[in-house]
Amino acid sequence: MPLYRDDAVVLRLHKLGEADRIVTLLTKRNGRVRAVAKGIRKTTSRFGARLEPFNHVDVQLATGRSLHVVSQVETISPYGRDMASDYPRYTAASAIVEAAERLTEDHEPSLRQYLLAVGALRTMSTGEHSSSLVLDAYLLRAMAVAGWAPALHECAVCGLPGEHRAFSVPAGGAVCGTCKPAGSASPAPASMMLMRALLSGDWESADGSDPAPRREASGLTAAHLQWHLERGLRSLKLVER
Repeated sequence: MPLYRDDAVVLRLHKLGEADRIVTLLTKRNGRVRAVAKGIRKTTSRFGARLEPFNHVDVQLATGRSLHVVSQVETISPYGRDMASDYPRYTAASAIVEAAERLTEDHEPSLRQYLLAVGALRTMSTGEHSSSLVLDAYLLRAMAVAGWAPALHECAVCGLPGEHRAFSVPAGGAVCGTCKPAGSASPAPASMMLMRALLSGDWESADGSDPAPRREASGLTAAHLQWHLERGLRSLKLVER
């Protein structure tokens, strides 16, 4: 079988037979890939610990008909090790990789989604920022790459610029008083400012935000994502807000 190498983030593992696992990877050049890691559950496996969720790896794969086969793995950054004993970071990282899997397609290259996932996991592993803030920043930017960015600087319906006080998930984000549909939320200005800061990478403003705007911004971000995905992310229920 022809071989190829790529950098990848480990998104998910599940059991196959007595000793194998199927590993889902988000690769740099080949998009989302599912491959069999043979013998990975044996204590003698030469790359078992390297194929843990969240790890950034250099992997060699053999091309198969439906599933590829892992033939070699080298660790680039063991982000999974850094987060395994920290519940808030672990659950937030789980939501990141679940979203990355849902926002990509098999064998469809998506370099920007790959880079966003790697960057988010790297930042999460350092503990430099709140895990919840890192997660929301990743989700907002990943949605922007997918073409689903919420309108935060103008009305989602008519395009009127300004800091509008209403937010409608079905309408696409912030809405002005004229376009405001029934059932729209009325988030605090600080919550909208936080979402704009996370989307633009203004960490000084984001780190200085208060708990209440963080919770409200997280709720709006999650609702906007799950509206477009048409079903929820299971990992989000476990994330501490």
